[in-house]
Amino acid sequence: MGKDRQISTGRKSMRNVYLTMVAAGAAILVVLANAASAQEGKSIYVIGARSDDAFFAVIKKGVDDAAKAMQPYGGSVKYLALQSYDKIGADTADLVRTATNQGAAGIAVPNWVPEAENPAITAAISAGIPVMLYNSGSVDVANAVGALNYIGTDDKLAGIEGGKYLAQNGATNAVCVNTVPGSANLEARCGGIAEAMTAAGKAAKQLPLPATSFGDPIAVTEAIKARLLNDPTIDSVITVGQVDADSAANAIAQAGANGRVKLASFDVSQRVLNRIKDGTQMFAIDQQPYLQGFLATSLLHSYVAFGSAVPTKPILTGPTIVDSSNVEQVLAGAKQGTR
Repeated sequence: MGKDRQISTGRKSMRNVYLTMVAAGAAILVVLANAASAQEGKSIYVIGARSDDAFFAVIKKGVDDAAKAMQPYGGSVKYLALQSYDKIGADTADLVRTATNQGAAGIAVPNWVPEAENPAITAAISAGIPVMLYNSGSVDVANAVGALNYIGTDDKLAGIEGGKYLAQNGATNAVCVNTVPGSANLEARCGGIAEAMTAAGKAAKQLPLPATSFGDPIAVTEAIKARLLNDPTIDSVITVGQVDADSAANAIAQAGANGRVKLASFDVSQRVLNRIKDGTQMFAIDQQPYLQGFLATSLLHSYVAFGSAVPTKPILTGPTIVDSSNVEQVLAGAKQGTR
């Protein structure tokens, strides 16, 4: 009888252990299911420039690479691109509203035109959606609207560094070609060029072109050529983007100014780097767009999914000067699509 009772008690104990294990297993499954459910829907919305913008193609590669790293954790990325630059501020604000209405877990957006974009950004933040500013903006703007951080270059500083480089290398009268006037980051670039050149006792002016000229290389070439022909004292041209630098190179040649007019640009491309290598372009100011796309996307996802935060504000990816001293290294990165 005692033995039977022991066996019965043992069976009950084993049954209790089994039931406890089943219950524990079920609890673990519930936790995992909840975790998976929490990670599902962590969709990061990244707002960017036109799909045919060569500069933003590098940013998009950074975004795409970050998306791949997010996939094992259930994260996803939706990329919303502008269709034109005619109303860049208003259209970007509309994309922020689209992301908000579609239930974005986080939004990464350039702050090109603060007065147009900030109401949409603050509305998203008020709705509980974290926002990361990248590419255009500043940490002051990020703090003002309540964004998590700013990732990118300091455009005013980039302009100042470019102006200093021009002045130190013989330029006396520079033109900064702006194909999207009114965009805060591009205005800051040309403003920085003028500030540094003026401080060095030199001259610099902006050549503002209609936003419709962006992506129209012939229009940009003709405008720059006309300025060079009308003012033979201009000895340097710097463009706010790498595609416009191609147009500027053609304009300088067509104006018969090769050797007299120095060429520089913000941002890099294979053509820009090749010109620097062969000596037909003096330098470029790089803001490392790949890092902007990768860091803005991955850090925003890490915040919304895991509560991770980076205390460093801002996170600067530039400016860096690319010239004959380091062009070979940058060319190696360009072949991989990361510079």
